[in-house]
Amino acid sequence: MNKLALLIACLMAMLCPQGLCAQENSRQVLTLDQLFALADQNSKSLRPATTAINESEQAIKVARQAQLPDINASISASFLGNGCLIERDLSSGIKAPIPHWGNNFALEVSQVIYAGGAISGGIKLSKLQAEQARLALAKDRNKVHFLVLGYYLDLFKQQNLLSVYEQHIARTRQVLEDMRARSAEGIMLKNDVTRYELLLAQLELVRTQIANTLTILRQDLATTLGMPEGTIILPDTTLLTQVMPKDGQDYWQNTALSNSPELQQTDLSVQMNRQQEKITRAERRPQIAFVAANHFDGPITIEVPPIDRNFNYWYVGVGVKYNISSLFKTPKAVHRQQLATRRSLETADNAREQIGLAVHEGYIRYLEAFEQLHTQEKSVELARENYAVIFHRYTNELALVTDMLDASNACLQAEVERSNARINILYHYYKLHYLSGTL
Repeated sequence: MNKLALLIACLMAMLCPQGLCAQENSRQVLTLDQLFALADQNSKSLRPATTAINESEQAIKVARQAQLPDINASISASFLGNGCLIERDLSSGIKAPIPHWGNNFALEVSQVIYAGGAISGGIKLSKLQAEQARLALAKDRNKVHFLVLGYYLDLFKQQNLLSVYEQHIARTRQVLEDMRARSAEGIMLKNDVTRYELLLAQLELVRTQIANTLTILRQDLATTLGMPEGTIILPDTTLLTQVMPKDGQDYWQNTALSNSPELQQTDLSVQMNRQQEKITRAERRPQIAFVAANHFDGPITIEVPPIDRNFNYWYVGVGVKYNISSLFKTPKAVHRQQLATRRSLETADNAREQIGLAVHEGYIRYLEAFEQLHTQEKSVELARENYAVIFHRYTNELALVTDMLDASNACLQAEVERSNARINILYHYYKLHYLSGTL
């Protein structure tokens, strides 16, 4: 028995520390900076935008290839049948033997010298598209940050609510013990005890619901951040102690105009459409290219009888190509592109207006959150004073149990709303960052 007990003790000593370490590792306090860093690293929502950047950078390389010369080489071998000389009136024919084995080799080089700005315009357009892809990533990143921030603050809110409810449950149990003692002495109705027991049961049910909500939020946040399943994420409690700045509305408006990815995207769309206009106009200009070629053919069939020899010739020169149909096709295409540019300008103006309105509303709500907190702190103070008075009167049998219930509920509601008011200040502050593109 002693050996068996020793073996069990050794196994417990080996297993328990590991279990404790695993439990400690599963609990992690995350600051906002760590939260955003994990979101940038692991969020699947950002991967398509990152791939789009790589794609746009490759598109720039492809556009630059238009500056390189075109080099074509061809080689062929053929069997030539005998020819036939026929009179013009088709009255007779004479067989014309031709050397049967033919060959052809050609090497042609063409380098565009001038294309009316189409090539350089295409490269600039590709660069603008790459910048557009980077802004799309910044915009998606801002959205993901705001999404995980919402989870984080909800987690904060529910954790604070859980703390408030646990305090009230402990207080209710103390009152309930005193009630039961009074009921046993016969100086309190059992019905009053039952009412408070019902209140305790309701508080415990709400506490269970809050705990379940916390479990769901932690799982959602851990999955979004790419953390192991079962990780218990704890919010940074020092966040509530930070003094939130009250910068003026002009500051946030200017910040949004300078940093909002959405506004930058609309401005970039205007540049892209104007660049596309230049490319479209280039279709009305001629293309000039340097050309060089070498041909090695045989046999020589342009002579009669054919000459069974190889013929090599080369040339260099400058070629000019002009699409005459562009004179009546291009103006309509240019007008269409001008309308697209005009539409992008109108979209940019509308975006600036909407962002300005959103920032204005966000700033007003941010200031309102401070007023709400001040009001709720006063409400908590009054509710606690009221509860203390009612409890004193109740202990002296000068108040009914219903008065105690009302005072307890009022105190609970005030503390819950104060907790929410603190979180709302954080939410509206970081929402301003989200609207201005700096989250």
